[in-house]
Amino acid sequence: MNKIWRKPLDKEKVEEIRGRIYIIKDRCKGCGFCIELCPRKVLEFSEEFNAKGYHPPKAVRPDACLDCNLCEIVCPEFAIFTEPETVKGKGEEGGSSDDAC
Repeated sequence: MNKIWRKPLDKEKVEEIRGRIYIIKDRCKGCGFCIELCPRKVLEFSEEFNAKGYHPPKAVRPDACLDCNLCEIVCPEFAIFTEPETVKGKGEEGGSSDDAC
C-alpha cells in the first residue's frame, strides 16, 4: 500500500472531537457491552467491586475516546456516558485532554 503523502493545509485549525468518559459505578451490572463494542478499546474491567458486587469498567485509554457515544447507547443500565471535548490542532497551546475519565 502507498503511504498518504499529503495532509490538509488547514490541519492546525481543525478541532478534534474527543470525549470525556463518566462511569456511574454503582449502576453497572458488569455486562461488558461497553468494553466489547468500544471501537477504540478505551475501556476494560476494573479490579474493584461496586455496591452490587460487579466489576465496573474503567477507562484505560481516555485520550483515545472520540465521543462516538456507542458505550452510552449500548449500556442497559445507563451507567456510562460521555461529553464532548474539543482539542485544537496539534502544535497549539491548551490542546490536551489529559484529565479525561
